[in-house]
Amino acid sequence: MASSSHKRVAWLTDIHLEFLEAGMAAFLDRLAASEPDIVLIGGDTGTARDVIPFLYMLEKSLRRPIYFVLGNHDFYRGSIRQVRAAVQELSQASRWLRWLPAQGVVRISDTTGLLGHGSWADGRLGNGRRSLVELNDYYYIQELMGLSREERFERLATLGDEAAAHFRRWLPEACSRFRDILLLTHVPPFREASRHKGQISDDESLPHFSCQAVGDVLLDVMTRHPENRLTVLCGHTHSPGEVSILPNLHVKTGGAEYGRPDLQEILLID
Repeated sequence: MASSSHKRVAWLTDIHLEFLEAGMAAFLDRLAASEPDIVLIGGDTGTARDVIPFLYMLEKSLRRPIYFVLGNHDFYRGSIRQVRAAVQELSQASRWLRWLPAQGVVRISDTTGLLGHGSWADGRLGNGRRSLVELNDYYYIQELMGLSREERFERLATLGDEAAAHFRRWLPEACSRFRDILLLTHVPPFREASRHKGQISDDESLPHFSCQAVGDVLLDVMTRHPENRLTVLCGHTHSPGEVSILPNLHVKTGGAEYGRPDLQEILLID
């Protein structure tokens, strides 16, 4: 088990368990074998139809604190509002599962705090509203279906602003309480963290794979708190990478492959 001097924080993202036709037991065994004290899940666990059963399964298998956010795929063939309500109810009733947007700032150790929100690609970076990229999101998520291009980008901006407001509310508090902060999200908040096949996403794709509104908040808060250190854990793009945006603002983007869920990293927390 983990030593008394460190907590082992297991980070997962984009595990897409709906594509895992076989090998679920092996995946759970590998995760348990990593002996985490805490598990972080950065979104895209499943779809609207199965995200709740998958979270139950992870809870039953691991029996330790699991903090999670939702990704865009978690709403596929469903509604953002309904899935959020369901995971909020699940989190309130569960011993181990905690939906991070409802938790505010969570104490991990005397020096480290945790906060999170799934966020959303807000359509602002790169070519912005000129982008012609079409994602399955716009056909499989109720709140994004049947919209004109202008209406769609308005909706994306609203979702991105919602996430930015969450971090504007809670990140300063985290800085006031803890030296180090982990921020769990799904969508990369900076151009440099939005990667595809090892490269920064092109300008046509960036509006759909990054959230400028959240990035602006993180830059502002961490510039005003140089004594704190923020590590952002994101995913969404399925291409791994790391970048330091400021000396005290580091972003890790998780990689992923459909049908092959895996542990991104074990973070050792003092």
